[in-house]
Amino acid sequence: MLSEKTVQIIKSTVPVLEVHGTAITKRFYEMMFANHPELLNIFNHANQKQGRQQAALANAVYAAAQYIDKLETIIPVVKQIGHKHRSLGIRAEHYPIVGQNLLAAIKEVLGDAATEDILQAWAEAYGVIAGAFIGVEAKMYEQAEKQAGGWTDFRAFTVEKKIQESDVITSFYLVPQDGKEIAAFEPGQYVSVKMNMPGETYTHIRQYSLSDAPGKSYYRISVKREDAIRNNPAGKVSFYLHNQVKAGDVLWLSAPAGDFVLDRKDARPVVLMSGGVGLTPMVSMLNTLAETDPQRPVTFIHAAQNGDMHAMKEHVEELARKHPQISFHWCYDKPTERDREAHAFHREGYADLPWLQSIVPSKEASFYFCGPVPFMKSINGALQKWGVPAEDIHYEFFGPAGSLEPSEQELQEASGRR
Repeated sequence: MLSEKTVQIIKSTVPVLEVHGTAITKRFYEMMFANHPELLNIFNHANQKQGRQQAALANAVYAAAQYIDKLETIIPVVKQIGHKHRSLGIRAEHYPIVGQNLLAAIKEVLGDAATEDILQAWAEAYGVIAGAFIGVEAKMYEQAEKQAGGWTDFRAFTVEKKIQESDVITSFYLVPQDGKEIAAFEPGQYVSVKMNMPGETYTHIRQYSLSDAPGKSYYRISVKREDAIRNNPAGKVSFYLHNQVKAGDVLWLSAPAGDFVLDRKDARPVVLMSGGVGLTPMVSMLNTLAETDPQRPVTFIHAAQNGDMHAMKEHVEELARKHPQISFHWCYDKPTERDREAHAFHREGYADLPWLQSIVPSKEASFYFCGPVPFMKSINGALQKWGVPAEDIHYEFFGPAGSLEPSEQELQEASGRR
């Protein structure tokens, strides 16, 4: 239990964290990896280079400071991060390393402003916050290991087959190498895949949504090949999976994790919306609904660049033919002439609120969406404008959590000031 003095000191640092939070977390990761390079076997190097991990940690530290006297408020966030930590193999013994380097980064970035009282308060607060994470994650490790077909850490799976779904997305069907039972999962969850690639000093771990319904003898992941875009290099792991991994090869998987899951107790209509490879958890949800809840109305909306980039299109259309309660709607922002000739899509451009209102029977539904951040910001803003309650809006980021609130620049552009 933190003293009132400690709580007040932590809260007094909130404005400072708002300004310097990302600088602190950037320096934190630099120091931690210099002191403990073995942790590069766990963390996503691409997210580090793009600054996404630093921003996510800064947001988490900022939230912890804001609610230091009401930590129960951020327990949902703790659980969300805990799922990722468990799937990556982050353990209790890693937390003192994080704490030591975080405090050192705070001291270095803030300089004289980081008084002994502030550093001591943050040391105490970090102990409490770390204890919350360790407690939540311990239960997750236990549940993952003790469930039917469960395991701890990483387990060997053989690539049973590899199916190209579009120009950029390929599915991998994975069966346990030991031939034993595999753990059940909730539609929307993911697994971590640990890769040891030739020429790489460290292992690389990536998280991929499970893209089929649970209850099968295999897991399926559907991976987008991440090409180089502007300042972002090509994705090492996705390229290796696409170009090097073949049927018969072995991949190492964590047990399924994640809190972005379909509420199967909700009988109301459900709207599944995706952009690009964000369709993978949506297809898992769709397949599950078709198999287990055939009376529940489902509206499936997918946005892609064009038909060449549109994965699993035929599968969804076939499901809709078999299940009249399922409707589908395709939105292409750069359709090809072939798409136009085949009338392969329903809307050209982007999914906006008027279009959503024209195809979704009612806002009295449960909405799930996933995809690139600009797509999710647009969908989230449209649903809020429509008046959909927050508890009916469900989404997940691929990678470190971010914010769907519009930035100042986006607000200016939307209002015509730029």
